[in-house]
Amino acid sequence: MFVDTAKVNLKAGKGGDGAVSFRHEIYIPKGGPDGGDGGKGGDIVFRADKDTNTLLDFKFSPILTAEDGKNGSGTRSAGRSGKDLIVEVPIGTVVRRDGKVIADLTHDQEEAIVAKGGDGGFGNAHFKSSTRQAPIIAEVGEPGEEFEAELELKLLADVGLVGLPNAGKSTFLSVISNAKPEIADYPFTTITPNLGMAHIDERDLLIADIPGLIEGASEGKGLGHAFLRHVDRTAVLLHLIDVYNDDAGEAYQTIRNELDKYSDLKDRPEVVALTKCEGLDPEIIKMQEASILAKNPNAQIFTISSQAHQGLTELLRELKTRVEASSFSGAQSPAEEEELVSSEVPTISLNPSETKNTWNIERTEDGVFIVRGEKIEKFARRTDLNNYASVNRLRDIMKKLGIKSELTSLGAEPESIISIAGKEFTLVEDY
Repeated sequence: MFVDTAKVNLKAGKGGDGAVSFRHEIYIPKGGPDGGDGGKGGDIVFRADKDTNTLLDFKFSPILTAEDGKNGSGTRSAGRSGKDLIVEVPIGTVVRRDGKVIADLTHDQEEAIVAKGGDGGFGNAHFKSSTRQAPIIAEVGEPGEEFEAELELKLLADVGLVGLPNAGKSTFLSVISNAKPEIADYPFTTITPNLGMAHIDERDLLIADIPGLIEGASEGKGLGHAFLRHVDRTAVLLHLIDVYNDDAGEAYQTIRNELDKYSDLKDRPEVVALTKCEGLDPEIIKMQEASILAKNPNAQIFTISSQAHQGLTELLRELKTRVEASSFSGAQSPAEEEELVSSEVPTISLNPSETKNTWNIERTEDGVFIVRGEKIEKFARRTDLNNYASVNRLRDIMKKLGIKSELTSLGAEPESIISIAGKEFTLVEDY
């Protein structure tokens, strides 16, 4: 069963907690802190696989979870990192988060981290200093990223077949390749995209049969709306038109309008072929060609018969030439590239010049001050609210970043509730 869209809940692994521990050994009265760091949570990694051709599995496994990192322990023993979850998806899979593209896998074995595991918390050995000989501070592990991902499969092919229903696309594909699509003499026989490999002059061409389009397909009418996405990933378009149409030019223009509305395909190489031409009066064929040229004077038109195997070799050679000359790679468009969200973890810095304008404060109607910013939120996620020393450390970081003074200027009192990354505490411990 072919499935080209799916939604899946992703939950990357939580980082392990750092440990609070002190070395206690005979003859070593002041062993000092030796709590180890927690291990990093496992990532969720999508890997493109040429032998996977559908998103069907995600319909039955809508939740994917990576392993949590292990907690640190004494003797500076770091916790083990959680195992990454490797998920195989078809080549051509696009992954979105909140509508933004975060991964676009266009090559076999290409990988992308789509959900990052949380970092492990530091153990108290990390906080020892000349003025802090016995720190009781340890960080908790960060939660891993958790969200609903939208998956979309866009077929990658050299040639995409487009045309109105019953234009002869499935018959053409079955004759020039090893594909076996369903064929019948009525519209909408093809309800899922089909792929076939054609061989011409020592070159293989991967050809995709896109289900029949109709006027209004770009607005959701007919079957085309669900499958127009597959046209985006083809290097050359082969527009098949039934020679028995009342007006081949009108049929040609109908499909061109839908393609232009859905996506900017004006610059995509295109070849036009009139199908079912066996035994037809040459004058009728010329009339239909003239009708197409009236819509597009630059159209290159072939006349073929898939059933009679007429004109197929010449057409395939032209497609081969167009594909080899095309610079289209099948990867994301420039607009999609701009959408790609960086998966890099921000570097934590306390240099005021580097942190200026990296946070903001919002006061809710009930008087809670919400602080937002990547760096301060990362510190907050790793703060153990049950450890007063850890909370005081967070307050100290807020002071160094200028957040505390800004809160005060906004009217925050010592007992005011501060919320950062979902964690709530008061501005000052004792008041």
